[in-house]
Amino acid sequence: MFSGQAEKMIDRAFEALENSRENHDFTLSIKETGFITSVSTGIVRVNGLPGVGFEELLKFPNGLFGIAYNLDEHEIGVILLGEDSLLHVGDQVERTGRVTDIAVGNALIGRVINPLGEAMDNKGEILTGQRLPIERPAHAIMDRQAVSVPLQTGIKVIDALIPIGRGQRELILGDRQTGKTAIAMDTILNQRDKNVICIYCAIGQRASSVAKVRANLEENGAMDYTIMVVTEGNNSPGLKYICPYAATSIAEYFMEQGRDVLIVYDDLTNHARAYRELSLLLRRPPGREAFPGDIFYIHSRLLERSTRLSAKLGGGSITALPIIETEAQNISAYIPTNLISITDGQIYLSPKLFELGILPAVDVGKSVSRVGGKAQLPAYRAIANLKLDYAQFEELESFSRFGTRMDENTMKIIEHGKRIRICLKQQELHPMSVPEQFIVLLALTAGILDRIPVEKMQQAQDALIESVRLIPADTLENLFANKKLPDQHRQVLLNIAEEVLQSVHPQQATTTKD
Repeated sequence: MFSGQAEKMIDRAFEALENSRENHDFTLSIKETGFITSVSTGIVRVNGLPGVGFEELLKFPNGLFGIAYNLDEHEIGVILLGEDSLLHVGDQVERTGRVTDIAVGNALIGRVINPLGEAMDNKGEILTGQRLPIERPAHAIMDRQAVSVPLQTGIKVIDALIPIGRGQRELILGDRQTGKTAIAMDTILNQRDKNVICIYCAIGQRASSVAKVRANLEENGAMDYTIMVVTEGNNSPGLKYICPYAATSIAEYFMEQGRDVLIVYDDLTNHARAYRELSLLLRRPPGREAFPGDIFYIHSRLLERSTRLSAKLGGGSITALPIIETEAQNISAYIPTNLISITDGQIYLSPKLFELGILPAVDVGKSVSRVGGKAQLPAYRAIANLKLDYAQFEELESFSRFGTRMDENTMKIIEHGKRIRICLKQQELHPMSVPEQFIVLLALTAGILDRIPVEKMQQAQDALIESVRLIPADTLENLFANKKLPDQHRQVLLNIAEEVLQSVHPQQATTTKD
């Protein structure tokens, strides 16, 4: 309790302040501040700020920001979003009263930004009228609808055997330098004129790798519908940690406008390592392989945001292609198995196939799409036995290397399999349209290409691709229709293939297998 004299002094002080406010028109505000007690690589510890909330954005000197992450009794562990070399013990820290957010809008299309929304392409400031928190709850199950619309990658082996739908989450995994980013790039290039916004999220990549991706996108005109959200290897672990969440918030903005979005996370291995580094610096207890116990949660809450919204919410979608790097082909390691269980399938790239020059090096046996034919154009069901034929060939091929004498039927399977392998090869940065893919694969499954010598297979493929211009308009329309390809249109395509391949290998017969 105050004494009577103290109460009079307080009353006079408030009266003086009120008079000053009336005379000078100012307002009083209370600002909660603290100070830095220690600085480490990527994190700082702060004292004070008793009212701070979890994941609140804090402001430091030199224009730096951080995220309040550890709320201990006597200090706060803060993830720094910038260079720790600019801060010192004793520097003042202020609360902002908001969580980390990022600018969203159409102005971002064609731009290269960092996870804080700052431009990195020397094209000037990005002006947008809306911001979204980087951490947002995923849409409820009742707000979603089934994945049924295909997202064509332009890669024959994926579109035919491991189809991806709009709203699906398909993991790309394999050892380093096996072509994981190349598959993502082809998929982005194939979205031209398909009304799909693409977001390439580079997490801790080398500057040279990011520059190469950007150059490929610009050279092929893909930056017209692409946003790049970039952190490089020398950036702070805090920026690497928030990078995929920021990119997903941008994707959600477009999805909620009814647009379809493709987002590539390249790669979540670096994301997991950055979070492990932050957790150990914050003295959180390590678990398996020194990763913290919530490493599964940080990836599941990220990928759960990719979905296809119901029609009443606009029907927009986010298709996620997370990339993960395996070590020595170990797909049963901690982080790969986590992500395999979170996603709706995986595309596994084999270093053995890569070394043999079979590109893209997709191991069909270890790859799967849990959505499957539900998100594939019905016309592709005409080549449904392709995966089985290829699996039989791979098994028999291993026996044939021992010099075992083969019967005629087995030799036919092996010769057919060799042509499947050649047809599934595809040059990087050259995605193929549905008609181009389909006429090649239909000729393959019908047995027409079995009579083409192996050395002429590439010439035969090129001739079939050129023949797409001969396909009648009604047949083309049926290729994209939501129904099985009628037999008469299938025969039209086979007749075109037979006629074109006569010029490649005139001796072949004109009969096809059923």
